[in-house]
Amino acid sequence: MKSSILKNLTGPAIAGIVMSVTPIVFTSLLTYYAILHEAAIANFTTWQWGVITLVCAITSAALTPPTMLALIFGYFLGWQAILPLFTINLGGILFINLLVRWLDHDRFLEFLRQNPKAQSVLDRILNKELEVIFFAKLSPILPFGLTNLLFALSGARLKNIVLGGLLGMMPRTLLAIWSGHEAREIRTLLENPNQSSWTQVIVVFLVIVSIAGLWQVIQRALK
Repeated sequence: MKSSILKNLTGPAIAGIVMSVTPIVFTSLLTYYAILHEAAIANFTTWQWGVITLVCAITSAALTPPTMLALIFGYFLGWQAILPLFTINLGGILFINLLVRWLDHDRFLEFLRQNPKAQSVLDRILNKELEVIFFAKLSPILPFGLTNLLFALSGARLKNIVLGGLLGMMPRTLLAIWSGHEAREIRTLLENPNQSSWTQVIVVFLVIVSIAGLWQVIQRALK
């Protein structure tokens, strides 16, 4: 039993577990730091924000959720946060794809080849990969790093991962920036980011559109 479990703990499997757990931990640490050092962060220079953007472009791949970063950047920078967050989202996507090249993802593909039905379903879905990626990224409840990992492992083309990812992330990123820009206290913002009724409505709407879009695309692909 143990040997079977260890055998299935491939590089992608371990990376998937890490990307599911670490964002929760780092969200708490980031919230604590932002609240404790609000005054110092508010006085950051343009160069300091630039360095933070470059660092977050890497850490967003597995550690710092881009939506949380959008709330913080929006709170301190307002709508000027759009370009840094675009850079962070792009960096996270590209870093995951580079990471997958170093992992033993061939074992994942080999497993699919041993299951003709799974391989057939994946091949058909990949014909609609841009739409699948867009609707998956549209949902605020799907982890950023984990979805990037799954798309990279599936063999989706990088240009579709980037385009679909950035377009899908755009509504939730703009919503988070707006929430941060309108907030008066960072503690209230980070502890309850969806306190506004309009924010809650938009989040629910994005989730519904994401699920409906994915269902429709997958159904079309399987016909």
